[in-house]
Amino acid sequence: CVFGYLFKAVVSTQSTGGRRRRCGWLDLMVLSYSHMINGFTKLAVTKLDILDSFKELKVCTGYRLDGAELASFPAEHALLERIEPVYTTLEGWKCSTIGCRSFEELPPQAKAYIQLIETVVGVKVCWIGVGQSRDSVIVV
Repeated sequence: CVFGYLFKAVVSTQSTGGRRRRCGWLDLMVLSYSHMINGFTKLAVTKLDILDSFKELKVCTGYRLDGAELASFPAEHALLERIEPVYTTLEGWKCSTIGCRSFEELPPQAKAYIQLIETVVGVKVCWIGVGQSRDSVIVV
Protein backbone atom coordinates (compact mmCIF):
# COMPACT_ATOMS: atom_id res chain seq x y z
CA CYS A 1 0.00 0.00 0.00
CA VAL A 2 1.46 3.34 -1.06
CA PHE A 3 0.05 5.24 1.89
CA GLY A 4 1.23 2.63 4.37
CA TYR A 5 4.75 3.03 2.97
CA LEU A 6 4.51 6.83 3.17
CA PHE A 7 3.22 6.64 6.71
CA LYS A 8 6.11 4.40 7.81
CA ALA A 9 8.73 6.35 5.84
CA VAL A 10 7.97 9.67 7.49
CA VAL A 11 9.76 9.79 10.83
CA SER A 12 7.25 12.00 12.65
CA THR A 13 4.11 9.87 12.65
CA GLN A 14 2.32 11.73 15.41
CA SER A 15 0.91 15.22 15.21
CA THR A 16 1.18 17.60 18.14
CA GLY A 17 -2.22 16.56 19.46
CA GLY A 18 -1.34 12.86 19.41
CA ARG A 19 -3.42 12.03 16.32
CA ARG A 20 -1.99 9.91 13.51
CA ARG A 21 -0.95 12.02 10.52
CA ARG A 22 -2.93 11.64 7.32
CA CYS A 23 -0.93 11.14 4.16
CA GLY A 24 -1.73 10.87 0.50
CA TRP A 25 -0.89 12.19 -2.93
CA LEU A 26 -0.22 15.90 -3.39
CA ASP A 27 -3.43 17.82 -4.11
CA LEU A 28 -2.54 20.75 -6.37
CA MET A 29 -6.14 22.00 -6.41
CA VAL A 30 -5.99 22.59 -2.65
CA LEU A 31 -2.54 24.15 -2.96
CA SER A 32 -3.74 26.47 -5.75
CA TYR A 33 -6.75 27.47 -3.64
CA SER A 34 -4.47 28.15 -0.68
CA HIS A 35 -2.30 30.33 -2.92
CA MET A 36 -5.36 32.27 -4.09
CA ILE A 37 -6.52 32.86 -0.49
CA ASN A 38 -3.12 33.55 1.12
CA GLY A 39 -1.07 35.04 -1.70
CA PHE A 40 2.20 33.29 -0.86
CA THR A 41 4.99 33.90 -3.36
CA LYS A 42 7.34 30.95 -2.77
CA LEU A 43 6.97 27.25 -2.02
CA ALA A 44 9.06 24.71 -0.13
CA VAL A 45 8.79 21.03 -1.06
CA THR A 46 9.92 18.88 1.84
CA LYS A 47 10.73 15.18 2.03
CA LEU A 48 11.20 14.74 -1.72
CA ASP A 49 13.55 11.86 -0.88
CA ILE A 50 10.62 9.87 0.57
CA LEU A 51 9.35 9.52 -3.02
CA ASP A 52 12.68 8.14 -4.33
CA SER A 53 11.56 4.51 -4.52
CA PHE A 54 8.21 4.97 -6.25
CA LYS A 55 7.76 3.59 -9.76
CA GLU A 56 5.09 6.25 -10.38
CA LEU A 57 3.60 9.20 -8.54
CA LYS A 58 0.10 10.58 -8.68
CA VAL A 59 -0.76 14.24 -8.28
CA CYS A 60 -4.30 15.53 -7.97
CA THR A 61 -4.66 18.13 -10.72
CA GLY A 62 -8.45 18.41 -10.83
CA TYR A 63 -11.79 17.35 -9.44
CA ARG A 64 -14.89 15.75 -10.89
CA LEU A 65 -18.36 16.34 -9.48
CA ASP A 66 -21.21 14.21 -10.77
CA GLY A 67 -19.11 13.33 -13.82
CA ALA A 68 -18.26 16.95 -14.71
CA GLU A 69 -14.75 18.45 -14.36
CA LEU A 70 -14.53 21.41 -11.97
CA ALA A 71 -12.50 24.47 -12.93
CA SER A 72 -11.50 25.32 -9.36
CA PHE A 73 -11.54 24.16 -5.76
CA PRO A 74 -15.10 23.87 -4.42
CA ALA A 75 -15.14 25.83 -1.17
CA GLU A 76 -18.63 24.62 -0.28
CA HIS A 77 -18.47 21.81 2.28
CA ALA A 78 -21.41 19.89 0.80
CA LEU A 79 -19.64 19.73 -2.57
CA LEU A 80 -16.32 18.67 -1.03
CA GLU A 81 -17.95 15.53 0.29
CA ARG A 82 -19.00 14.54 -3.26
CA ILE A 83 -15.96 15.37 -5.38
CA GLU A 84 -13.71 12.79 -7.00
CA PRO A 85 -10.02 13.64 -7.46
CA VAL A 86 -8.55 13.57 -10.96
CA TYR A 87 -4.95 12.36 -10.87
CA THR A 88 -2.06 12.98 -13.23
CA THR A 89 0.40 10.09 -13.12
CA LEU A 90 4.10 10.90 -13.32
CA GLU A 91 7.03 8.55 -13.76
CA GLY A 92 9.01 8.00 -10.57
CA TRP A 93 12.78 8.40 -10.48
CA LYS A 94 13.71 5.18 -8.63
CA CYS A 95 17.03 6.57 -7.39
CA SER A 96 18.22 8.52 -4.38
CA THR A 97 17.96 12.30 -4.25
CA ILE A 98 19.64 12.47 -0.84
CA GLY A 99 23.06 13.54 -2.17
CA CYS A 100 21.66 16.18 -4.54
CA ARG A 101 22.62 19.74 -3.64
CA SER A 102 21.27 21.60 -6.69
CA PHE A 103 18.16 21.42 -8.86
CA GLU A 104 20.35 20.36 -11.79
CA GLU A 105 21.51 17.27 -9.87
CA LEU A 106 17.96 15.96 -9.39
CA PRO A 107 16.76 13.14 -11.66
CA PRO A 108 14.73 14.40 -14.68
CA GLN A 109 11.54 12.85 -13.27
CA ALA A 110 11.98 14.68 -9.94
CA LYS A 111 12.50 17.93 -11.86
CA ALA A 112 9.28 17.24 -13.80
CA TYR A 113 7.43 16.76 -10.49
CA ILE A 114 8.67 20.11 -9.16
CA GLN A 115 7.92 21.84 -12.48
CA LEU A 116 4.37 20.47 -12.49
CA ILE A 117 3.81 21.95 -9.03
CA GLU A 118 5.12 25.33 -10.20
CA THR A 119 3.03 25.29 -13.39
CA VAL A 120 -0.27 24.31 -11.80
CA VAL A 121 0.03 26.51 -8.70
CA GLY A 122 1.77 29.41 -10.44
CA VAL A 123 4.34 29.80 -7.67
CA LYS A 124 8.08 29.08 -7.78
CA VAL A 125 9.47 26.27 -5.64
CA CYS A 126 12.47 27.88 -3.90
CA TRP A 127 13.45 25.13 -1.44
CA ILE A 128 13.51 21.36 -1.89
CA GLY A 129 14.21 19.05 1.05
CA VAL A 130 16.11 15.88 0.12
CA GLY A 131 17.14 14.41 3.46
CA GLN A 132 17.32 14.91 7.19
CA SER A 133 20.50 16.94 7.60
CA ARG A 134 20.66 20.73 7.59
CA ASP A 135 22.54 20.77 4.29
CA SER A 136 19.86 18.62 2.64
CA VAL A 137 17.85 21.60 1.41
CA ILE A 138 18.31 22.63 -2.19
CA VAL A 139 17.92 26.37 -2.64
CA VAL A 140 16.58 26.93 -6.14
